[in-house]
Amino acid sequence: MPEWELRFRAPRVGLPEWAEDAPHHSLFVSNVTGTYELYAWDRTSGGRRQVTDRPNGTTDGALSRDGAWVWWFSDTDGDEFGVWMKQPFDGGEDVPAAPGLDPSYPAGLALGPGGLAVIGRSTDEEGTTIHVVRPGAEPREIYRHPESAGVGELSEDGTLVVIEHTEHGDAMHSALRVVRVEDGSAVAELDDTEGGQHALGLDGLGFAPVPGDTRLLVGHQRTDRWLPMIWDVATGEETALAVDLPGDVHAEWYPDGSALLVVHDFHARSEMFRYDLAAGTLTPLETPPGSVNGATARPDGTVEYLWSSAAQPPAVRSTDGAVVLEAPGLRAPDSVPVEDVWVDGPGGRVHALVQRPANAEPGPLPTVFEIHGGPTWHDSDAFAAGPAAWLDHGFAVVRVNYRGSTGYGREWTDALKHRVGLIELEDIAAVREWAVSSGLADPSRLVLTGGSWGGYLTLLGLGIQPESWTVGIAAVPVADYVTAYEDEMEPLKALDRTFFGGSPQEVPERYEASSPLTYVDRVTAPVYISAGTNDPRCPIRQIDNYVERLRALDKPHEVYRYDAGHGSLVVEERIKQVRLELAFALRHVGG
Repeated sequence: MPEWELRFRAPRVGLPEWAEDAPHHSLFVSNVTGTYELYAWDRTSGGRRQVTDRPNGTTDGALSRDGAWVWWFSDTDGDEFGVWMKQPFDGGEDVPAAPGLDPSYPAGLALGPGGLAVIGRSTDEEGTTIHVVRPGAEPREIYRHPESAGVGELSEDGTLVVIEHTEHGDAMHSALRVVRVEDGSAVAELDDTEGGQHALGLDGLGFAPVPGDTRLLVGHQRTDRWLPMIWDVATGEETALAVDLPGDVHAEWYPDGSALLVVHDFHARSEMFRYDLAAGTLTPLETPPGSVNGATARPDGTVEYLWSSAAQPPAVRSTDGAVVLEAPGLRAPDSVPVEDVWVDGPGGRVHALVQRPANAEPGPLPTVFEIHGGPTWHDSDAFAAGPAAWLDHGFAVVRVNYRGSTGYGREWTDALKHRVGLIELEDIAAVREWAVSSGLADPSRLVLTGGSWGGYLTLLGLGIQPESWTVGIAAVPVADYVTAYEDEMEPLKALDRTFFGGSPQEVPERYEASSPLTYVDRVTAPVYISAGTNDPRCPIRQIDNYVERLRALDKPHEVYRYDAGHGSLVVEERIKQVRLELAFALRHVGG
């Protein structure tokens, strides 16, 4: 079996979540059966068992506070539309977790003491609704609004809940409202927007883990990056924290409320700290070079975190030096490290991560530009089986953190408005020019590829920059933006209205300028597209429209449709997709 396949097949485990009142009960995600599913883990006995077993996998789950129940979201073949179910931690029958609530898209879940649950729902007809569910009682609605919103955190005693809402109309930047669980009445509001203009984001990170404590940990963008502060929702007092770090800073409470666990993301890498609230001191926690994709502080004071680097596969580690959780079976082969490249672009310096095949000649090499999705996301020094597969086939890999990416300051992320897709391609073009002029990339053998937003930028780039790319490979892309808007889930419509400054009816010229369908007649490179037939984010009809135009224009293309949603949680299906992509590229480019 080739190493690239082993990287996909090797069993993985996610960071375990633990029940607040029963910390020996944990829940994690694993692909040990070949499909990503939820697993319960009793740390006292060491017993692990599979909770869910569905053809297209399950990853959305949570533990009740007492650790007695596993909640999991049940949709249909990846369409993200469904209901919450629950199952006893030790095993048993799945039962509806909130009888009386109709299927919807999920909009957050908070589980509290005594079986309390606060459930967020989103539908095209109702917008966002939030309901309180208690054992033996009918669900009770406490919030409703046509704009997108979501359930944040519950207070320790279960009397207050945070709602992260975008009633101001900017779906990129949430405001915070704290309401009483009993009746939905407002207690406090924190809104850093001006009627949707000059908006700054806020993120509720959790109430202090002390009964009756009204302090809420909040992430804010009042400087040029994400930083934490403490907001007392009873008094309105805001307390800044002495955290002087250059990148985005995320935080959560230690279980005793005396300190914060800080994860610092900067230039595509992570490090961790303990922030002592009484002393106001920041103490580094030993973190290997690479990326932390989730961390949690345990009651004994240790920190468990999911770590990887581009060269080394992920592992769930502890600050006490132990590996916390491993899946049995194969270990994924290592890959090669990344190099950092900074390129002057039209909006500032662009950060790219570059990998060269092991033992490769100096160049020029066939090169893959793998473009990340999101778009508010960023590529990092983290392990990824997809780029490693290209490297094994002789390609160099370049990943670009274009404007719109997170981790490079608020202005960099918020640049993604109005000229949607176009500014990202300007940054990608600047890095492409560097790759060719530096001797890394062979300009006659360049592959542009990506999934989701990266798939969108791939199709848009093939039309706007036809002379730049030899092959295009787009997974679950936006291809026809107007039709995508018509068919996508309501929260994404709100996000698109924010990106473009309105709907397709209000600003049709902006959607036309940013839609791959507009430029399909200019495409010269062979195009490969893969799509999930149940995808609510990049729906199939708009992809079919684009493919029909390719066919009518007699453009070389291949299409692969599969029965899932926005990507697949089945390992063999994912390997099949990568095998088809590699074969398409090698047929047209060589390697």
